[in-house]
Amino acid sequence: MTDLIAKTAIDRRLADIVVPVIEGLGFELVRLRLQGGKTATLQIMADRPEGGIVVDDCAKISTAVSATLDVEDPIEDNYTLEVSSPGIDRPLTRLKDFEMWQDHEAKIETDEMIDGRKRFKGMLRGIEGSEILIEIENQGEQVVIGLQFDWLSDAKLVLTDELITEMLRQKKAEGLINEDEFDEIDESPDEET
Repeated sequence: MTDLIAKTAIDRRLADIVVPVIEGLGFELVRLRLQGGKTATLQIMADRPEGGIVVDDCAKISTAVSATLDVEDPIEDNYTLEVSSPGIDRPLTRLKDFEMWQDHEAKIETDEMIDGRKRFKGMLRGIEGSEILIEIENQGEQVVIGLQFDWLSDAKLVLTDELITEMLRQKKAEGLINEDEFDEIDESPDEET
């Protein structure tokens, strides 16, 4: 089964090392990638199981993961560690993500051609067993199709007004946003001079 969290063998090995550390702090690994370059970069995306990671959380994870990697020493060359939140247009890497983000728009790519295509864009409609349900346009009609999770090579949410509104609602509910800190927006039409 394709693992969207950690694709390559080295990514999976690193994930095996860092997952217990991240989970021990109360977070989940969303995605891990070791990127090459002059200095390699180890990118770790983490989140709370219920969502809502903040900068201080990323710093905590970075400190703990860094200490563990110093002991385990799985990366031979120098590297930079980056820990971040998944962001609004987050990658969908676990089966539960497709259920959690049901009724939001997503872009999905598959490893193999399915009905003549590898890219699908549409509304997530949940999961059924190990299938992702997505509503797409097909010959002018909206149809819901099922894609096996292990067929996927990439998947992420599409940045839409509805998604931004939902994320702001969640942050407000978690007490991460205080509306009193924002200025009023003047929505009156500008007068031309």
